[in-house]
Order: sequence, then structure tokens, then C-alpha cells
Amino acid sequence: MARELRSKSFDEKVWLKLKEIPYGRVTTYKAIAIALGKPNAARAVGNACRKNPSAPDVPCHRVVKSNGGLGGYAKGPKRKKLLLQSEGVEIKNGVVENFYKILLKPRHI
Repeated sequence: MARELRSKSFDEKVWLKLKEIPYGRVTTYKAIAIALGKPNAARAVGNACRKNPSAPDVPCHRVVKSNGGLGGYAKGPKRKKLLLQSEGVEIKNGVVENFYKILLKPRHI
């Protein structure tokens, strides 16, 4: 798989990583950037999520800000919130309630 990742664009690499986020869990834009070996590319991860042609099947809605805030979503923040809640993720005032409990760290992506 490593050889396959080298031949793909950054966006495609992000989309592959998104598929590794389990149902009911979240990770951060920065965690995905770190997992891809580009620790300063959190904004680029966000841009790749925005361009994701296969949402929600490729679950960019599971990527949130480092403070647990929901962040953006191409289909709108209300849709992102509903998708996360449908997976059992608790959200209060725009923040993932049990953030550190369900956070997927870079080494697990």
C-alpha cells in the first residue's frame, strides 16, 4: 500500500486516510496531516475534505478541529452535526462532547 500512496495526489491520500476512521470516532485535520507525514498540512487536509467527491461514504464528517469544534463541511455544518450524531457522537454547543474519549490519534490512522 505504501507504493500505492506515493503515486496518488495529496487529496487522494487524505481520502484514503478518511476511510480508516471508524464509525462513531473522530480525528483532527492535524492528526491526518501528521499521519501522512506532513505535520504542517492541516489546512490542506481541510481543503481535501472539502473537495471529497464521495462524502459521506468517504467520511470527512469525522474530521474535526483540534479543540473538538466541528469545523467545516461541504454539505453544511448542520449536516455534519447530524451525521456525527447518527453515529453516536455527542455534540454540545458545536463541540464534540466526549472528544478525547473518541479521538483517533495519528498513530492509529
